Amino acid sequence: MDERIRQAIERQVKDEPFALHLGLVLTDVDDGFAAVEADYRPEKMDNLFQRAHGGAIYGLIDEAFEAVAQTDGTVCVALNVNVTYVASPEAGDRLRAEARQVSRTKRTAGYQIEVRNQDKTLIATCQALAFRTGKPLPFL
Repeated sequence: MDERIRQAIERQVKDEPFALHLGLVLTDVDDGFAAVEADYRPEKMDNLFQRAHGGAIYGLIDEAFEAVAQTDGTVCVALNVNVTYVASPEAGDRLRAEARQVSRTKRTAGYQIEVRNQDKTLIATCQALAFRTGKPLPFL
């Protein structure tokens, strides 16, 4: 992967307000791959049933999707995201979303994203489709 693109993506995620708010950390980024981690904090991420809010899990998924979709150095935006929630994490779990590019054409790219805890228990899966604008990343 182009080191300049890697550093730019890492810098942008590190300073992104949404990522900071949820405690999302980009731990790995490479061509067609990104991993984002966060600690599950019930006091900030629970729903009305005292289980993980789907939005909190989705935020982790979307951050990994956002990072992986830009690894070719061009702006990509979401077209469709389909999430299946499999299990709820437990308090103190370290969650990791891994996003992998599975297809790419001139105008679209497909991604498979999985969220697991530190014990490798599957929390959620996602299939996502991005539109490839062809425009260079503005923060390079």
